[in-house]
Amino acid sequence: MTIIAPSLLSANFLHLEKDCKMIHSSEAEWFHLDIMDGRFVPNISYGPMIVDFIRKTTTKCLDVHLMIEEPEKYAEAFKKAGADNLTVHIEACTHLHRNIQQIKSLDMKAGVALNPHTPVESLKDILHEIDLVCLMSVNPGFGGQSFIPHTLQKIKTLRKMITDAGLSVLIEIDGGVTTANAASIKEAGADVLVAGNTVFGSANPTETIKQLMIAG
Repeated sequence: MTIIAPSLLSANFLHLEKDCKMIHSSEAEWFHLDIMDGRFVPNISYGPMIVDFIRKTTTKCLDVHLMIEEPEKYAEAFKKAGADNLTVHIEACTHLHRNIQQIKSLDMKAGVALNPHTPVESLKDILHEIDLVCLMSVNPGFGGQSFIPHTLQKIKTLRKMITDAGLSVLIEIDGGVTTANAASIKEAGADVLVAGNTVFGSANPTETIKQLMIAG
């Protein structure tokens, strides 16, 4: 069954508790939390304090996506705040294996994210060490962008890499996911769909989450 991970970046922060409770009571299994530092991406979002508040609203998985430089400086803070998964960008990590070791030592699931221009083949020597791959299907930094079609081929290539290696790494797709393209993304081999505007911009977010789950 596909995991749906609503992105809190698109939530109404004046009513954050309400939106968190909505996700908690929905069929979504994960909360996707985008952390931006204004350096790695041209936007600033929120930090460990907000993650800590969100943790108090749910027992579901907090899927924290670090779109930041020097993620090793903040891994412990996000663990303390309640992160279950911690994903770092391959483009931001000079010593990626060390970053993954740190995340695992803190008893979190470790993920690696790739920007649209980064080939999945760059994961060859780290794939056996990680729990998930987050493929950016838009250029990171802002919500509301359109899905980049080439991502479907990247999903298929990555799925083959994982299968051929006999691994159980999850493929997560982040950016431009809608009820219209969810089926094709799943068919290509994705396990986790991150959806922000599609969920929070809909008239019935709970029903939209359900539609994303059953698409295809």
